[in-house]
Amino acid sequence: MTMLAVRDLSVAFDGVHALSDISFDVKEAEIVGIIGPNGAGKTTLLNTISRLNRIDTGTIHFNGTPITAKRADQVAELGLGRTFQTSRLFPGMTVLENVMTGLHRKTAAGLFACAFRTRAMREEEEWAATKAWAALCYVGMERFADRPSSALSFGQQRIIEIARALIAEPSLLLLDEPGVGLSVNRVAELDRLLRRIRDERGVSFLMIEHVIRLVVDVCDRVIVLNYGQKIAEGLPSAVTADPAVIAAYLGTGFDVAHGHAERRAS
Repeated sequence: MTMLAVRDLSVAFDGVHALSDISFDVKEAEIVGIIGPNGAGKTTLLNTISRLNRIDTGTIHFNGTPITAKRADQVAELGLGRTFQTSRLFPGMTVLENVMTGLHRKTAAGLFACAFRTRAMREEEEWAATKAWAALCYVGMERFADRPSSALSFGQQRIIEIARALIAEPSLLLLDEPGVGLSVNRVAELDRLLRRIRDERGVSFLMIEHVIRLVVDVCDRVIVLNYGQKIAEGLPSAVTADPAVIAAYLGTGFDVAHGHAERRAS
């Protein structure tokens, strides 16, 4: 079943086409990768799907619901989660507190309850902390729960952001370079984590990634953008062998076995 349907999507900024007639689907429990050189329109695509950018032409449907005219908070309510290219954690809060903020749409305590620490507010806070702890355990980061998020490496922060997104129980997660800052071993752990989330929770992923080895290993399909246009889509093995993709992005020195290329994109 199709979860996300993007049709003829075009976005321009000051007359410059960032995306031109992009169409693709993401199915239930599917991991789809987006690759391409700098300036290809990858982050613009995620921003547009999550409704942070306006749409010039085209349509987007999420679980059968048209979201072209909806706000970012409205599509989040429908079950669309998001992480960003740069860390969005709050540096003055602990890791546990940061993950708890992922539940802000599911909590109801108002200003009065927070100011006077009412019983209902305390119970809600305990519930949120329990959910956040469970999310940290799920991604294997519970040992960092009481540390300030600023004390974590950039790669660790990426995993915490996934935990924060998961706590809201999304059906589709948009990930912007989750492998950035991770060692080879951590990339392998991320690979296993994404597969486990998909297999155990049925979550679909649409992710931008420059660690080609991760893309090849974990993605069911890959979409390649170049200058705002889709130049290829298909199985990782087919896409990485496509002459147009090699010329535009991977470079002639690309090695599938080791997952690296002469040229890399952010």
